[in-house]
Amino acid sequence: MTDMTDRNRTQAPEGENESPVQTRKSPRRGGGDPGTRGRTTIADGVVEKIAGLAARDVVGVHAMGSGISRTFGAVRDRVPGGSKSVTRGVKAEVGERQTALDLEIVVDYGVSISDVARDVRENVIGAVERMTGLEVVEVNIAVSDVKLPDEEDEEQPEPRIQ
Repeated sequence: MTDMTDRNRTQAPEGENESPVQTRKSPRRGGGDPGTRGRTTIADGVVEKIAGLAARDVVGVHAMGSGISRTFGAVRDRVPGGSKSVTRGVKAEVGERQTALDLEIVVDYGVSISDVARDVRENVIGAVERMTGLEVVEVNIAVSDVKLPDEEDEEQPEPRIQ
């Protein structure tokens, strides 16, 4: 059943030769809301950087990555012009609307690993979703090592001048 009000807006009643009344606004030039014109893609590396920085902010996370990747990273950091890799220990798979992350972390001795993992997940999911608009479907965390209080820190570069 057609509502008479809707019929009056779109066509003249039967027997009348009046032109229809336009009550709707004409579409904006260019086809709608400017925010929906075009496509935005986010590279895996962008999500990896955001996740890496968010994970490092959690108390109890000593470092990111396995021993080997940290060793290579420490060497790379010493090269003039080289910069610290914030994506070390982070792998992201990014789709059109969702992302999944794998993180490898080193925790400080004495902290609750389950609490640190939970806090890392919460911080990473919050940062990635807020900054990218992507839905984070999972954050897998592998704890590859525990930093003991008396261990030397592999990531500290040796001073160049003695």
